[in-house]
Amino acid sequence: MVSLLIVSHSAKLAEGIQEFVGQATHNQIKIVAAGGRTDGGLGTSVDRILDGLREAESPEGILALVDLSGAVIALETALEMYSGVPVQISDGPIVEGAFLAGVEAASGASLAEAAAAALQGRELVKVQG
Repeated sequence: MVSLLIVSHSAKLAEGIQEFVGQATHNQIKIVAAGGRTDGGLGTSVDRILDGLREAESPEGILALVDLSGAVIALETALEMYSGVPVQISDGPIVEGAFLAGVEAASGASLAEAAAAALQGRELVKVQG
């Protein structure tokens, strides 16, 4: 199954999304949190992301969800040092996208299908009227 890598400037945010999506998918897929700096502060860590990529490895690939553009830059830097399974970076919203991608991945969706589901998170209407 496709794995998810949650890259956030906050370790607690990444871990919270990991917990939320894990519970929603009955822990059927691997979800790895790679948030915060190595000293525990806000920010991103290429080393943490690289470790997360290795932990999330799945033959079907890894869908990475990010919170801010700095997370994209750190993830792209980590990917330059990574030579494992296919990785796709989602431009979907991190919480809704991870939820939708996780549900799709848990049903056996491909990496492209999980990525498409994550992007659908942009279209969710939360407040009516």
